Amino acid sequence: MAKKKYYVVWNGREKGIFTTWAECEAQVKGFTGARFKSFQSEAEAKAAFSGGTTSVSPSKTKRSTSAKKEVDVVAEVNWDSISVDVGCRGNPGIVEYKGVHTQTGEILFAHDEIHIGTNNMGEFLAIVHGLAYLKEQGSNKPIYSDSMTAIKWVKQRKAKSTLDRNERTAYIWSLMDRAEKWLQENDYQNPILKWHTEKWGEIKADYGRK
Repeated sequence: MAKKKYYVVWNGREKGIFTTWAECEAQVKGFTGARFKSFQSEAEAKAAFSGGTTSVSPSKTKRSTSAKKEVDVVAEVNWDSISVDVGCRGNPGIVEYKGVHTQTGEILFAHDEIHIGTNNMGEFLAIVHGLAYLKEQGSNKPIYSDSMTAIKWVKQRKAKSTLDRNERTAYIWSLMDRAEKWLQENDYQNPILKWHTEKWGEIKADYGRK
């Protein structure tokens, strides 16, 4: 088990000391001028936040230092989260997706096979489904996906698939349009995070078809 860390946020959406990377990331990711640092003990974190001798002065913390620190802590998984993945047969091809609790593997939601679509479209739909599910639960838990393309589409609130719109693809495009509409009409605080397969193994929602 990874050693517990404490994250000090001097400048972010909320300032303070956080005990998980997901909580810290929610405050600093995309926040202009964010300043934060991880510490090995709560005492060090408290001293740093209050300006004690172990602190790193926020005024002297460079963006490059913050970026490096974000990379350093990426090896920690927030297990109290949702992981999503897609099962494809061909790309384009038959697509299905599901979302599971990252720690337990319990299936929280799923969509049956869609006649034709792409992997990234399925990932996009799964993430948005996860956001809607968590909003209904009143939860700010993070969502993991192993598709950077789909994560980017969600954050831009616009999917940029090149799959042709025709009779065969009409159903998945209707789902995509509905997902985009949801993103445009709803706000969310859930961090959407990249699952690092090379470090953590297959994402917990994996269909095992590779």
